[in-house]
Amino acid sequence: MIYKLLALNIEGTLLQSNGKLHRSTREAIDYVQQKGIYVTLVTSRSFPSAKKVAKALKINSYLVTHRGAFIGNNVKMPIFSKKMPETITYEIVRLLEGFPCQIRLLHEQFSLANKTKLNHNILAKTVFTAGDPIFYSQQFVESVSDILLDDPASVPKIEVFFESKKDLEDAQKAISNMYSEADTVRLSDQRLDIVPAGISKLSGLLHIGNQLGVDLSEMVVIGDGIDDVDMVKAAGLGVAMGNAPAELKLAADWLTRSNNENGVAYMVKEHFRKQHPIEFLKKMNLLK
Repeated sequence: MIYKLLALNIEGTLLQSNGKLHRSTREAIDYVQQKGIYVTLVTSRSFPSAKKVAKALKINSYLVTHRGAFIGNNVKMPIFSKKMPETITYEIVRLLEGFPCQIRLLHEQFSLANKTKLNHNILAKTVFTAGDPIFYSQQFVESVSDILLDDPASVPKIEVFFESKKDLEDAQKAISNMYSEADTVRLSDQRLDIVPAGISKLSGLLHIGNQLGVDLSEMVVIGDGIDDVDMVKAAGLGVAMGNAPAELKLAADWLTRSNNENGVAYMVKEHFRKQHPIEFLKKMNLLK
């Protein structure tokens, strides 16, 4: 099979545990792009944050960000954008404020979060702010709902970090039962993402494929999280990182090394060195 597109998650895939990009990973991405293979990032991060990583890797392509709710290569001109209505955003925030949790509204141009005294607060702040560029406006307030009353916002994603697993389960159940306009994605016993209904990493990848004329069977997807399962299953070649949970490893076609063992670079060396450049394949009439 000839693959035309490589899609990668950021945290736990491209980045090491220390949040840095290894030189071998940079070289691997450059190698793939030199072969004419389209490279994109598929992430739950905000667009500016993902764009920062893309710039470091010299990727100048459409990016699937906010878990599929915002796609493009320019913050002002997305090729796809879907947001939860202002009223729904406000109501969900009000519901969440009934739990001890940190709430962060993620817009493509700003973030708004509540101040909190969770026992896991340091971890929560690390998770929520990692990778955000300096120019990305981040505001911490006493009450997010009070701010929304004066200045309503429609957002592509809400991130929530809970004190307890039970609180997360109760909040997820309530949101699922009350709001058909939103979908919830559980990432751990403490972390919940809320996105517009019908939005996912896979839906974002499908949108890019339609835009470029690339079928899912012609894509390689590398991921490391539970939320990567659907797109790894659907891809022509689904790859799980060595640090991925068992569920993702079972769904994958191929297992590479962990992010701290340069798993992306290892996968590229093992597979893409065997594929001729796209332009050569076209000249030989082996590819349309």
